[in-house]
Amino acid sequence: MHGIKDVAQKAGVSISTVSNVLNKTKYVSPELVRKVEAAVEELSYEVNPIARSMKSNRSGTIGIITEDICGVFYPYIIKGIASITERAGYHMVICDTRGEYGDKDAAKREQDIFKNLISSRVDGIIFVSLVSGEDREKYLSKLIKASQRYKPIPLVSMERDFTQFGIDSVYFDAYENSQKAVQHLVDCGCRKIVHISGPEIMEVAEERVQGYLTSMEKNDLPVDKNTMIVRGDYSHQSGYRGMKALLDNVPGLDGVFCANDQMAVGALKLLREYGKKIPEEVKLIGYDDVFISSVVEPAISTIHIRKRHAGIEAAKLLMERIDNPGEKRAPVGIKMDSRLVVRKSTVADAPEDWILADW
Repeated sequence: MHGIKDVAQKAGVSISTVSNVLNKTKYVSPELVRKVEAAVEELSYEVNPIARSMKSNRSGTIGIITEDICGVFYPYIIKGIASITERAGYHMVICDTRGEYGDKDAAKREQDIFKNLISSRVDGIIFVSLVSGEDREKYLSKLIKASQRYKPIPLVSMERDFTQFGIDSVYFDAYENSQKAVQHLVDCGCRKIVHISGPEIMEVAEERVQGYLTSMEKNDLPVDKNTMIVRGDYSHQSGYRGMKALLDNVPGLDGVFCANDQMAVGALKLLREYGKKIPEEVKLIGYDDVFISSVVEPAISTIHIRKRHAGIEAAKLLMERIDNPGEKRAPVGIKMDSRLVVRKSTVADAPEDWILADW
């Protein structure tokens, strides 16, 4: 097996020049770069990643913590992250807090995942956190402290704004976007609008509930929280079950706001099984604008979230922090914009809008 000395001898350069070419630590003239690369290829030389990590204090890995990798939302974000990190030579370690048991142990899994990633000396972490309520500030303070234990590991929050706690964030305004969705149903003539929400454990789900309630109040529409709001887990199965409960308990409902498109697909299936005409009898709107919402029949109106671009922005923030470890600056918050997408589940003559590019 050939070593770095052999590469240097073959290329006719110093060992430090070979190191600078391979690690991209200092400028090397194009001519010498070509000589080193030719020698590396001829000798089939492979860099020892462990040795490189020990020397540079970088592992070449980025930790990604998602809430549910099996859903159709987070792959968009991960694709955006990968488009930046892989180009910079980093590998991703993707972890899922929901795991085998769903919400049951998700909060504990999140803590364990952070601990493992930090112990593994990843170079940065992009994460979706389930933390909420009074424990949030204490939890995030401990997380920041832990991320500095072995080496500085920058953190970027996805979906939620944690800038007030000192963490860079790329986030969506779930409260505002939910009002936008419900207002569209009102504008379409709905007066008895129900909501299939996300898990109670997630603060973003609660923000969507509050957006729904605010919009209903603004339009002087009554809400019975015990019957008109049902909990789901963002899966199409929970949308199906939730829709059945709503039809059984809320006679005359004419509008449905689902906290994501997957649940909206499940709700749509149940409505069709019950013989409901959509959008004539019941109008339905989702949230996220994932590809499946555009290809079901009828296509589902939704709130378009810039998922892939959010991943790109999060990765850029992280790369900047990794490349400038000593730089002191205030945490950066990037609020992603959104827009209403009108399809046939709310407006019968809406134009076709297939999202084929994301397949």
